[in-house]
Amino acid sequence: MASIGIFDSGSGGLTVLREIRKILPDERYIYWSDNAHCPYGEKTPEYIIGRSRAITDLLLSKGADAVVVACNTATAAAIATLRAEYTIPFVGMEPAVKPAASGTRTGVVGVLATASTLSAPKYLNIKGQYADAVRIAEHVGKGFVELVESLELDGPHAEAVVRASLEPLLAQGADTIVLGCTHYPFLLPLMQRIAPDGVKFIDPAPAVARRLADVLKMHGIPTSCGTPGVELLSSGPDATLKKLFELI
Repeated sequence: MASIGIFDSGSGGLTVLREIRKILPDERYIYWSDNAHCPYGEKTPEYIIGRSRAITDLLLSKGADAVVVACNTATAAAIATLRAEYTIPFVGMEPAVKPAASGTRTGVVGVLATASTLSAPKYLNIKGQYADAVRIAEHVGKGFVELVESLELDGPHAEAVVRASLEPLLAQGADTIVLGCTHYPFLLPLMQRIAPDGVKFIDPAPAVARRLADVLKMHGIPTSCGTPGVELLSSGPDATLKKLFELI
């Protein structure tokens, strides 16, 4: 049985864990919420790399055979360093611009993400590959992480916060919107209610789950034997983490 470590700046990576467990239900998972240091979106790359090293060491001490960096910001800032410094496999997040570009009807793709993700070389490289084929509109999901971490997934205030970042993309004609932060799928029902019919939202988590399954196979890490389970850990209070885990 594989022991898979998963970490995020907070509880958002639970949306990735949800998709992973759909195709790898029989593994042992160790989830780390770094909520004492959340959000990562406006932290420096050096700070995020330091946190990612510390969390990786903790997950290794818990027996992790592979680590999923279930955070777009941490992936952009730290995954290259982690892969260079550790021998276990790492799987990270990638903004789903490719499927969005192939699926748009208006020719306008919206990307909702943190400021760090939108300025990261990894994202800018992916964006550049499709800049001639589609127009990519971007907006920071300002306040989205804070809504999720405070369990405010609906209501007038949550709707106002989401509208403020979503409507500028809709106004530019985006009919396909990439969710570039793992917290954002918790707000998907609210976004779908705000957006007109026909607007599609793309969550990259299912693709990450498929990639993890391939990586485990490539590295010869055994799966589907033993006693499955999820261990939830956090650097701060864990009430939000446990509550959101019940929702996935």
